[in-house]
Amino acid sequence: MINFKNKKTLIWDWNGTLLNDLEISIRSMNQMLEKRGYPLLTVDKYLSIFTFPVQEYYKKAGVDFDYYDWDSVAMEFISNYRQNVVDAKLHTDAENTLHFFKRKDMDQYILSAMQQAFLEETVSKVGIHGLFKKVVGLNNHYAATKEDVARNLIDEIEIAPNDICMIGDTIHDFEVAESVSINCILIAHGHQSFDRLKETGAMVINDFTELRQLF
Repeated sequence: MINFKNKKTLIWDWNGTLLNDLEISIRSMNQMLEKRGYPLLTVDKYLSIFTFPVQEYYKKAGVDFDYYDWDSVAMEFISNYRQNVVDAKLHTDAENTLHFFKRKDMDQYILSAMQQAFLEETVSKVGIHGLFKKVVGLNNHYAATKEDVARNLIDEIEIAPNDICMIGDTIHDFEVAESVSINCILIAHGHQSFDRLKETGAMVINDFTELRQLF
């Protein structure tokens, strides 16, 4: 059994973990699907097919890349998402939980598959940027993988992997944590279902109340 009470540093995923953007992510995709005459996604369908790299998710949503160009489709989704994300708020109890860990004097970081400037913009808009030592995203909008930036962040932090825990909402967050040999907790209130997350073998919880109890 992992003793999370000994952890000194948290690396948070952003989308789905802290930012409740499930509905606006589905809306942004459905705008693109409807434009092309594809069936729209339901919440259950989305939770069952969302994955990284996101191009695979697009394929599962029905997008035919023999007919549509990946770059144009990806940028159209980002354009839709940018317009819709103004409606997204933090998950209930997220800010309280961040302050809980701040009171414990734990260092907190964000590691996201969102493009860096856009990530900083969305974090700043909800007023919590100052709670993190660093906010780290990708250098593009294609959300392929976070593993390389995770390695760079771990090297920069210079803290033993055993002292770090990653908190995310997707299988990819678990894979990223595994790639840098840190523990991971997955919260099933984001972009993938509880059952899918449980298949990783990671600790899976339902909300921030359960998370705080672990620490």
